[in-house]
Formats: sequence, structure tokens, C-alpha cells
Amino acid sequence: MAQLQKQAQEKTDALAARLGSLDLAAGGFAPAARKAALARLESMGLPGRRDEYWRYTDPAVFNAETASESAPLIVEKPIFTDKDKVRLVFVDGVFDAAASDKPELAGVEITLLSQAGAQDIHWASALYGTLEAAGQKPVPRPFAALNTAAATEGLLIRVTGTAPKPIHISYRQNSTTSDPILHHCIKVESGAELTLLETGITGARSNIVMEAQVEAGGKLHHIRPQGRSHGKQLLTHIFARLAENTLFKSFTLSMNGRLTRNEAVIEFTGDDAVAHVAGACVGDGAFHHDDTVFVTHDAERCESRQVFKKVLKNGAVGVFQGKILVKAGAQKTDGYQISQSLLLDDDSQFLAKPELEIYADDVICSHGSTSGAIDETALFYLQSRGVEKRVAQTLLVLAFLAEAIAEIEDETLAEEIRERMEDWLHRHERA
Repeated sequence: MAQLQKQAQEKTDALAARLGSLDLAAGGFAPAARKAALARLESMGLPGRRDEYWRYTDPAVFNAETASESAPLIVEKPIFTDKDKVRLVFVDGVFDAAASDKPELAGVEITLLSQAGAQDIHWASALYGTLEAAGQKPVPRPFAALNTAAATEGLLIRVTGTAPKPIHISYRQNSTTSDPILHHCIKVESGAELTLLETGITGARSNIVMEAQVEAGGKLHHIRPQGRSHGKQLLTHIFARLAENTLFKSFTLSMNGRLTRNEAVIEFTGDDAVAHVAGACVGDGAFHHDDTVFVTHDAERCESRQVFKKVLKNGAVGVFQGKILVKAGAQKTDGYQISQSLLLDDDSQFLAKPELEIYADDVICSHGSTSGAIDETALFYLQSRGVEKRVAQTLLVLAFLAEAIAEIEDETLAEEIRERMEDWLHRHERA
């Protein structure tokens, strides 16, 4: 009992210190949602290593009052340069209008979170914090509640038809101690469609939440190559709620970074919907990468896929926690989950926790998790055909990651992801 009280007090103290370092928005946009999020947060406290969903990843860097200084910034080669898109730029979490395209070129409704508070009525006030609040059960997500309570910037995007161009959220980091908190709300109305791109480094430490509501017949494609700064500490949450006959696909590419945790919470509320969440990561050295996914089927004939591949070397650590929950009445569910790692040495680790919880009797659900080394037979075959060993390893790594990249529907975007990954692997061939 004394130990439990001590742990609870430590979480409370950590939260008090964290909140003390923030300038919480007074009033502003959706004040009721912010107040409710703060109340949720105070009831939970900040997580510790004894929390079930944080036992593989130490939350200390996200609990800390301020961000630690990041490594020197890396100037990255631009990506998606050949794609006609509308680019919206954030520098250290602040919108940079001069570096951005005009939002009206996107053909959809876009408002900055910082500006929406001045409007008496805004559609996003009914969405802001709603999906995050619903996603707190059965697993608490304190950092998402912190985001809802504290975020002062982000994009509010409403799509009423087929968006003529992708929207590209481009993040840049200038300060080595920046600590942005961003909250995006996306609403795809009935029959509408949007492709959303997210690229770059948000800050030295970042907390990003995206709430996506997709109405009947809507489609949302999300592609997110996260930047390759060695010192980044990144925490993201995607909360998606899907009505009937919808499609939601999200792919994330992660390279480098001190600590990255990407959470996805998907809820099916309408029949015949499809959600695919995929990720590929490659890590070298002091690299810890955590994908945590929770999919709830609460409708009939819905399909979910979780496909995650990690390539790790020189002591890098990969984590996957994925759950499929099928509620009573969610008949004809098709749930698939695969998490695999390729360990390029004996020092790296892959920690996996796949879960199925099923309360319907007419479903197809499966999960699998594997960890292994390079296929020596395939490596020998390539070498016997004159391919140098390290080049052969790169080819086999790309083949291993291919299933995750295949989840991207737009082949031109998928090809750029392959090229970005191949560039990284070639840089590390001799390491």
C-alpha cells in the first residue's frame, strides 16, 4: 500500500512540475474542452515505468519540465518536391506564413488554432478534444490530455469534397531547445477525400495530437516521414473515428531520433469501414522507437490492418504494442496485425506486445510478431551474383520493409519514401 501511495505521489508531483513550466491557454479556443482535459490529466497524473503501456519506454524525457538540448540540426533533402501540393510551414511550432503557400489554394477550409479562438462559432469546437477524451479508455493517455489542455497552435481542416491537392504540413526546427505542442483537427465530410502529408522535425521535444473524424463515404490518406534529427524526442497521437464506408490509411517513416513514440487510436463506429495503420523505421545506435496502436471495432464488416517493420542496429531499440478490440455485435470483423523486426547485430532489441480481445463470434482476426537477422541464404545468393555484401544487405532490408510501404496507395509518394529510406541505408552501409 505504501509503495502504491508513493508511486501515485510521484506521478502527481511530476505533473505539478510539468504544468508549472507551461503557460496554459486561458479561455481561447474550446475552453470547456481544455478544462475537461486538464481535469482528466490531474486524475491520471503523468505516466511512470510501472504503467502497463510505458514499461518498454521510459517517459521521463516527456515528463521533464523542459526539453533537453537537441543534437545539431540536420539539413534534410526536401521530400515530395515533385508533388503538386499546398505547403503549410511550422517553425519550432509557430506557423510561418511567409514560408507557406496560401491556405486557400488547398480548396478546403483551413484555420489556425491560434486564430479560431477569436471566432464566435467554429466547426472544430465540437471536435477539439472529443476523440482524445474518448481514447482515454480503456488505456489512459496522459500526454494527449496534456496536449488538449495546453496546445495553442495547430491546423483545423474541414474537407467537403475531394481536395484538389494534398496538404503538406512541413515542420522545421531552428532552436535546439524548442518544445512545441501542436493540435490538429481534421474533419472529412461525407463523400470527401483528403491526402495529408507531414514531414520534418517539429522541435527538440514535441507533442503532437491529430484528431480525425471521417464521415460516411469519406477517405483520408496520411503519409508522415518524420525527420531524421539524432536528438529529437517526439511524441504523437492520432485519434481517428470512422463512420460507415470510410477509408483511413496512415503510414509513418521514422529514421534516427533519441526517442520517438507514435500512438494511434482508431475507432470504427460505422459499418463497412477500412483502416490501415503502417510504419517503417530504421534506427542506428542510441535510438528508441515505440509504436503503440489500439483499434476498436464497434461496427459490422470492418477491416483493420496494422503493419509495422523495424530495422535496428548498434544497440537500437524498437517497441510495438498493438491491440485489436472487437466489441459484441461487431460481426464480420477482419482484423490483421503484424509486427516484425530485423536485427542487424546482437546488441539491438525488439520488444513486442500484440493483443486480441474479441467479444463477437463471426470474425477473422490474426496477429503475428517476429524478430530475426538477415537471411543468410538470400545474402549468399546475392553475393554469389557479384553483389557486394553491404549492398546486398541494403537490398534485403528494403525488401523486408516493402510490406509496410505498400500500404501507401499513391505510388509516386511510395516511391519517394523508398528513395528516402534507401538514401539512409546507403549512408549507414559502412557504419
